[in-house]
Amino acid sequence: MSTPVPDVSDVWRVFRILAEFVEGFEALAGIGPAVSIFGSARMKQDDPFCVAARQTAYLLAKEQYAIITGGGPGIMEAGNRGAFEAGGKSIGLNITLPREQISNPYINLGLDFHYFYARKVMFLKYASAFICFPGGFGTLDEFFETVTLIQTMKAEPFPVILFGTKHWTGLVEWMKSQLVPNFINAEDIDIFRIVDRPEDAVALIKESQVRRWWAPKDKELARISEEAAAESKQTPLVAGGWSQKTGEGTLYGQRPKRSEHRPAKNNNKHNENNKPH
Repeated sequence: MSTPVPDVSDVWRVFRILAEFVEGFEALAGIGPAVSIFGSARMKQDDPFCVAARQTAYLLAKEQYAIITGGGPGIMEAGNRGAFEAGGKSIGLNITLPREQISNPYINLGLDFHYFYARKVMFLKYASAFICFPGGFGTLDEFFETVTLIQTMKAEPFPVILFGTKHWTGLVEWMKSQLVPNFINAEDIDIFRIVDRPEDAVALIKESQVRRWWAPKDKELARISEEAAAESKQTPLVAGGWSQKTGEGTLYGQRPKRSEHRPAKNNNKHNENNKPH
C-alpha cells in the first residue's frame, strides 16, 4: 500500500495560522486590563441592548479597561463606540467571512483574522472579563467556550456576565433542568452572572479584582485552584495571571494518565452478531 502524500496546501497553511498568532500577540501585548464584549452583529444602534453595550463600554473605558470586540456592526460597534467616546482603547478583532463584514468606524486598534480559533485565542488571552449581550451562534460559541475553560480549570475564574435577564433566563433554566446534575455540577451555573444595567456589570468586574469570582466546591479542586492563584500572587484581572500559563492564556495542567485497563480481545471478529446495533 502506498503512503499517502500530504496536501502541500495544508503544510503552507500552518504558516498562515502562525502569522495570525504572531500579529495578534505583537499588537495586543501591551493593552493592559481588558474586557471582551460579545453580541449580535444584526442589531441596530438604537436597539436598547446596543445602547446598553455602548454605555457599559464607556464606563469600563473610564475605569481604564481596554474594550475588545469582534470589530463588526451591531453590539460590537456599540462596544467600540463607547470605548472610543470615553477616550479609551477600542480594539476590533474582525473576521473574514464569505458574506463581507465591514469594520465599524470606532476602532483605534484593529486586526483581521482568517481563522476563528486564532481570533478566539486573542479574546481569551488578552481579556480578563467577558460580557455577552444577546446574539446568535457566534455569541453562544464564545460564551460556552469561555465557561468550559473556567469549569475545567484551564482558565482563570474571571468574570463572565450575561446582559439581559429576559433574553438569557430561558437558556439558564434549561441548563438547570437538563444539564444539572448529570452533565455539570450545580455550582457551575455560578461561573456566570446575569445583569440588566451597565453599572452592575462594571461593579461586578471591579469587585472581582479583590474577591475571587468562582471556585469549584469540590475540596480537592478548590485547593488546586487556590494554590494556583496564590502562586502568582495576582488577582484574576491582572495580566499574567496564574504562573503555569500557556502562550494562549490557558493553564498547562497535568498530563492525562493512561488507563491500565485493556479491552478484551474479540475472538469473533467476523461474527455478524457482534456488530453494534
